[in-house]
Amino acid sequence: MNGEGTIGVLGASGAVGRAAVRALRDLGHTGLRLGGRAEEPLRDVLAGELDGRGHVVPADMDDAGSLAAFVTGCDLVLNCAGPSYRFGARAARAALAAGAHCVDVAGDDPAAEDLHARPLPELARRAVVLSAGTLPGLSGLLPRLLARGLDTALALEAYCGGLEPCSPTVAADLLLSLTAGGPGGSAYGDALAAVRGGRRAPRVLRADPDATAPGFPGRVALVPFLGEETVRLATALGLERADWWNVHPGTRVHALLTALPAALAAGEEPRLLEERLRRAATVDLAGRSPYYAMEFRITGSVRGVPAARGLRLRTTSSYRLTGAVGALTADAVARGAVAPGTRFACDVLDPEEVVSGLTKLGAAEVLVRDARDPAAGADTDTEEEGEL
Repeated sequence: MNGEGTIGVLGASGAVGRAAVRALRDLGHTGLRLGGRAEEPLRDVLAGELDGRGHVVPADMDDAGSLAAFVTGCDLVLNCAGPSYRFGARAARAALAAGAHCVDVAGDDPAAEDLHARPLPELARRAVVLSAGTLPGLSGLLPRLLARGLDTALALEAYCGGLEPCSPTVAADLLLSLTAGGPGGSAYGDALAAVRGGRRAPRVLRADPDATAPGFPGRVALVPFLGEETVRLATALGLERADWWNVHPGTRVHALLTALPAALAAGEEPRLLEERLRRAATVDLAGRSPYYAMEFRITGSVRGVPAARGLRLRTTSSYRLTGAVGALTADAVARGAVAPGTRFACDVLDPEEVVSGLTKLGAAEVLVRDARDPAAGADTDTEEEGEL
């Protein structure tokens, strides 16, 4: 498949989907099919991002016939529709049934488990790539780039978060993640947990509502959080320790997220909570510039000498970033760089190619710090920005 193959983008009129369409265009893909529930917003994307060169095919993820009609004739389907934890592997199954590859910017463990439990024969010839977004996705890929510069990787410290609007899809998925999103029907991740001795260790860290974090301006709230992607990452890299911190620069969003489990247990209507999340994000953002940042530091050794590598990513929008990662993943699949089967993006993408692609697309600024011998002083540090 080359740039002329048909790529269908589900959820193309959303913040992530529109960014993905723009990135696919910039990557040279011309045969784009735009899907979503409402036709008029899709036509706006067609005119604004593709100068009218593409096709609009309305598609409803809740209507099997509509979804099947959309994917028929596609070589690859890029799913940017949500909420992910309600739709699961629906897009992937429809794409496979139509003989197409599928890339999902989310999907995560529930979709993977569904596809493994009830495999389709098309997986012998087609690729399904899940978690091809920012978090999960880049969150599991960028530490691998840092580990490449070390002979041995021992510990990871990560800080991720930002200050930006909360879309309806993100708000819905945040609530669903309290009871779904992890393996075996569990919640998405464990607060206060970390990796110790190479294994998941519950309640070993504490939240800090008033702290500072590298790469983040001002005072922030820090919440330790261990997702399954980080556990798999620790195993893949042989890490003894991994501390993951969700960073909340906005006080209102942080307070509401802390109160969500109790609010749901008390019977508060999920849709009302979703709206409260969106309003809280709007208030936190008032008068401030939106941003999203990821900060990673891996320590280990090079030729027996202690060493550390760091990476800082910053973008004006995690939605644009996720769309770009999804597009780069779709491009890799279209070029035949991903083998058939069901996989997570962080396990099959080349991290250097992804960072280079994000930079060329203008989706993020990336800075890598390499301090091979901390004892030798700051003069030994090198930095690379942009393409690696």
